[in-house]
Amino acid sequence: PYTRVVPIGERATRAFIAEVCGLAGLPVPDLPGSRAHWYTRSVDSTYLTGKRVFIFGDATHVLASAQIARDEMGFEVVGLGTYSREFAREVRAMAQSLGLEALISDDHLAVEAAIEALHPDLILGTQMERHTAKRLGIGCAVISAPVHVQDFPARYAPQMGFEGANVLFDTWIHPLMMGLEEHLLGMFREDFEFHAGQAPSHLHSAARAHAPVAPAAPVESPVAAMPSPAAAPIQVEAAAPAGPQAWSPEAERELGKIPFFVRGKARRNTERYASELGVQLITVETLYDAKAHFSR
Repeated sequence: PYTRVVPIGERATRAFIAEVCGLAGLPVPDLPGSRAHWYTRSVDSTYLTGKRVFIFGDATHVLASAQIARDEMGFEVVGLGTYSREFAREVRAMAQSLGLEALISDDHLAVEAAIEALHPDLILGTQMERHTAKRLGIGCAVISAPVHVQDFPARYAPQMGFEGANVLFDTWIHPLMMGLEEHLLGMFREDFEFHAGQAPSHLHSAARAHAPVAPAAPVESPVAAMPSPAAAPIQVEAAAPAGPQAWSPEAERELGKIPFFVRGKARRNTERYASELGVQLITVETLYDAKAHFSR
């Protein structure tokens, strides 16, 4: 006899213990009760409900993570995939139960393209997805090889069992929570009391304000300053504009007021909207028109 349940997550751990007891002919012992209901009563839980998550890695961790994300964390799984082609059938079945189409590939660029298209709030993946998440400004937790040395802590940090469920909770939740203070700083960045030119009000001693440093004047290269022989002007045909690349300063400031976890999506939607209309300079009006357009 052998077990089939992988004890990753709180529910899977209980199922694993019941399975082992059944194989051994022993009664299932009394297990500790979950304390998750206390967290659900906290204000922090409201930041996490319904977060959109993309999961990629080896099949074992992907299947377990999908169940945890859906059944224990309350996340919405918007993308699921693996590089383990030998388990493609199982991953496809899980994706189908989530209403998704599984991504079976070992090409990290294909995975990156899928992430960019889905705009998730959290990525659970490999070290390659961590690089993608950093570039896109998305929270990420590594759940599968290939991994980095930082994913092998010296402290006791199991992945299986009840204590492993606690470790996974912290590992997945912290990327979503870290950065909320950045949004608050952004909201008050232009406030009369908290702007960069204002000295910190909490310091008792005389404090100096740290105003932005003016950029240095460009230094002309000696080679560039040398006169060059006159050349015939080159006629270049004007090319059609490739798309909106310019944001007005007012629009950039207004975009900065949007929470960081949806700011990237707002920027992409606005640029897409402006591109479809042929708008070259995105203004505050363009930003709000795009918001109204995609809210229908």
